[in-house]
Amino acid sequence: MHYFRPLYPYIFVLLILLSTSAFHTIGLINALGQAILFTFVVCIPIWKTGRMSYVDIGWPWGLVLLGLISFVFSDGYWLRSLVVSGVVIVIGLRMGLGALKMWQLGLLDREFPRYQYQRVLWKEEGKQNTALALQIDAISQGLANASFLALPVFLIASNGSQNFSLIELVGLVIFILAFTMESVADYQKLAFLTKMKKEGKQKQVCNVGLWKFCRHPNYFAEWMVWNGVLIAAIPSLLAIDPLSINLLGNNFNDGLWLTLACLVYASWAMYKTLVYTTGAVPSEYYSAQKRPGYKEYQQQTNRFFPGPRKLN
Repeated sequence: MHYFRPLYPYIFVLLILLSTSAFHTIGLINALGQAILFTFVVCIPIWKTGRMSYVDIGWPWGLVLLGLISFVFSDGYWLRSLVVSGVVIVIGLRMGLGALKMWQLGLLDREFPRYQYQRVLWKEEGKQNTALALQIDAISQGLANASFLALPVFLIASNGSQNFSLIELVGLVIFILAFTMESVADYQKLAFLTKMKKEGKQKQVCNVGLWKFCRHPNYFAEWMVWNGVLIAAIPSLLAIDPLSINLLGNNFNDGLWLTLACLVYASWAMYKTLVYTTGAVPSEYYSAQKRPGYKEYQQQTNRFFPGPRKLN
């Protein structure tokens, strides 16, 4: 059963969504949509090839699907629904179009290092059935789109108020700044790699621009992108009629605190994923082995949170 343990938090949050009168229908539609998408785009290709990299297509396009479903089926103020749906669609398109380009170039024909690292973890955890572990990991990504990532989107899109609160605007500003930072970081790294290739230099450490201030500015910015969405959802959570949640026989007449806890968990889960699961730690596991100057870079530069460089 330890193979299925990573799925439990996602299933719990999904059950909360489906147990509310406000989000039962839209949550079910989204869950079915994510299941169909991940079955054909992710799970079947992983089963045939044994490579996890297809998640890089399924997860972002699942966000696009989430945004479309939210806008079509939500019953809140149309402009607020359009904004949050547009935010999620933009997040998905940014990564989804890049993933399709990588697929077109044949880069998905080999496993990405961050997914190779998963096998290292599974070995340490005593998971010998790699095929099952791959499917569980893929399913968890789809469940994320159906559970804790869908929750703040549905909350915002269900708010019927025509007035935007200050906290909502703060969340939107955080999203814009973080999205810009993520795009700039990716551009700087691409420009650096292109320059190194032209100069015939291999295995160089990218320490230019934003990469001087933390080793993974793109991952930090992605985390802040979702924190912006979560912050923007708080006024909608407070404004909504008391959520009636009937979960596993327990009736929560006011699910405010339970829902708020799910939002906090969403931020923590995204942080854990971007640092430990498929982000910073897996990336550095191989970079430290392949790039001669990377260990010095690790000593001088913060891993996740931007800050001044450390002097030796």
